[in-house]
Amino acid sequence: MKFNDFKAIYDRLDTYDDVKALSKETGLDEELLNVIYTQRTVREATKKYHVVKRNAPRMLREWKAGTSLLEIARKWRFPPILTALILFQEDGFSKKEFWKYVREPECIANPRTKKEIIEITEADSIYSPWGNEIQYKRGAWGEEKLHEWLDSHNISYRTEKDLRGKFAKTPDCLLDEPLKINGWTINWIESKASFGDRTEFNKNVRGQLSQYYDMFGHGLVVYWFGHVEDMECPQGIEIIDAGLCGLNCERQTVEDFCPEEIVDNRQI
Repeated sequence: MKFNDFKAIYDRLDTYDDVKALSKETGLDEELLNVIYTQRTVREATKKYHVVKRNAPRMLREWKAGTSLLEIARKWRFPPILTALILFQEDGFSKKEFWKYVREPECIANPRTKKEIIEITEADSIYSPWGNEIQYKRGAWGEEKLHEWLDSHNISYRTEKDLRGKFAKTPDCLLDEPLKINGWTINWIESKASFGDRTEFNKNVRGQLSQYYDMFGHGLVVYWFGHVEDMECPQGIEIIDAGLCGLNCERQTVEDFCPEEIVDNRQI
């Protein structure tokens, strides 16, 4: 996707309701729009968190005066669950107590509080338990899709679960033999059930991908919901979308590489 097209979509996904509306208007896949909406919401919540937190005493007074949690969240253009968490903490509740209310609203004695906790939970598609479940399933779907593609080509690999405890950080799939795909020779593949714009890609490079390159050599990250075209990638890290599934691959031997292209720590 071209950057300008992505930016136009990104800017229009202001609320959860915009996802269905934009999908109907443009014919774009609703799940793709959900992914982009989620990324935008998380980024904006991160930027605004400290501003909202500083205003917690004022917001708490509004709530105790009768304004609902959902109304306060909409006024501050902040995720409902996070808004309520900040207010409850300001009122002396612990995180553990708050999340128990969210997961088990039937245990709340106060009728108003119970009603409003249910409201914010239903309204929050990202930070609520059901929103978290959607994101977890989306990530698992992407990893399963990658495993199916590798298995269909009889490629031997180890998963993050297989590697747990052996390395400080592990990719989703560490290949047992180097693989040539689309002209790239790689040693590992990371699955991302997200959209790869520059912000997302840079975050992934800093948080994971650069460490994978340092430990295992060249690798590939798959953004299953697409990515912005023509992004410059750092050395040793390539980027692709779901088009991966239509590509052939070729096993390589270690001898095919220059020594600096392989950083093999599997014997450590």
